[in-house]
Amino acid sequence: MLSWALTFFILAIIAGVLGFTGIASATAGIAKLLFVVFLILFVASFFFKAAGKADNFVDRNL
Repeated sequence: MLSWALTFFILAIIAGVLGFTGIASATAGIAKLLFVVFLILFVASFFFKAAGKADNFVDRNL
């Protein structure tokens, strides 16, 4: 899950760079939206993965 979020985050950055520089000005709004969405997904998946590791640590020590 984290690898998918990272992949789409990088794609959103590339789309953002292309959109913000005027190469594809029509897609700048979509690129901004995708950047924010995938940034949120990346952070959320990071925390869910960390929470899962913490949960496994607690289960092993019980």
